[in-house]
Amino acid sequence: MIKRRVSRQVRVGSLVIGGNAPISVQSMTNTDTRDVSATISQIKALESVGCELIRLAIPDMESASVLNKIKSEISIPLVADIHFDYKLALRAIEEGVDKLRINPGNIGDIENVKAVVESAKKNNIPIRIGVNSGSLEKDLLVKYGHPTSEAMVESAMRHVKILEDLEFFDIVISLKASDPIKMISAYRLMAERVDYPLHLGVTEAGTLFSGAIRSAIGIGVLLSEGIGDTIRVSLTDDPIQEIRAGYEILKSLELREHGATVISCPTCGRTKIDIVRIAREVEERVADIKKPIKIAVMGCIVNGPGEAREADIGIAGGKDKGILFKKGERIRSIPEDRLVDELVDEINNMIK
Repeated sequence: MIKRRVSRQVRVGSLVIGGNAPISVQSMTNTDTRDVSATISQIKALESVGCELIRLAIPDMESASVLNKIKSEISIPLVADIHFDYKLALRAIEEGVDKLRINPGNIGDIENVKAVVESAKKNNIPIRIGVNSGSLEKDLLVKYGHPTSEAMVESAMRHVKILEDLEFFDIVISLKASDPIKMISAYRLMAERVDYPLHLGVTEAGTLFSGAIRSAIGIGVLLSEGIGDTIRVSLTDDPIQEIRAGYEILKSLELREHGATVISCPTCGRTKIDIVRIAREVEERVADIKKPIKIAVMGCIVNGPGEAREADIGIAGGKDKGILFKKGERIRSIPEDRLVDELVDEINNMIK
């Protein structure tokens, strides 16, 4: 049982981040925010697979001005991602966003910061301070020689101090790097310094295969130590894959239950059916299931049911056929060409 770090709670619309709230899974749209219909469509697709918080890039006033239209059509909290221009933050708050991602040290003089903080306070809008290793202040790069984890933490604490001096404490912090080791170190240091909730992520993680692995290492190590309150798996792919990867990380650590978990054997010389194809097909056909269920796809009848005894349901291959089993108990034999269909039918009956 993982003992989570004690953090204060921050409310983002209907979602609570931190404390004993479930670790939430979030993503970011890759549509042009000004294209309202495309952005809403993508958010709804993300909602359908379990996205709990969505962030949008707000590069200009036109993007900020459509936020209320987008928010009115979706069900999850909306985050405005803003850099440098405090006026965009003020407009985003007017449009009804639930959270800002903006670094107070990068939006001009203190009067600009005060304007944003006062509006955020008035509207109960939290602020995420987001530090990336690739965009640290020049003086910190000179001080540390390169973007170290210590430099990232010092940068974040500068932004935190600005907000705290203005008596603003609804803060979430992220410290992202493309190097999981550096990212892990930075979050560990920050976890010792503050009690604000932490948003975990490996930035620029890469494509689906390599990025999911890199993210699982960085995010997974920290979560296993009890550090982290919300996560984003950043992938160069469809954002839906970010949500699926995020839940797989949480499920692997028994931190969340969500949807189907498919376990499958690596195959060996005993395998007489196309287990690779079958496992992929099963995973695709159960991808939209939201109820927690563990499904096993095993290569041989000899070991399959026993090795997958903790699965709720599964199949194990024989020669041109396989068996269906539940909780390790054999139910019936099925021809290979019917294995997937009958398995999926049984799963659907179980979750009704």
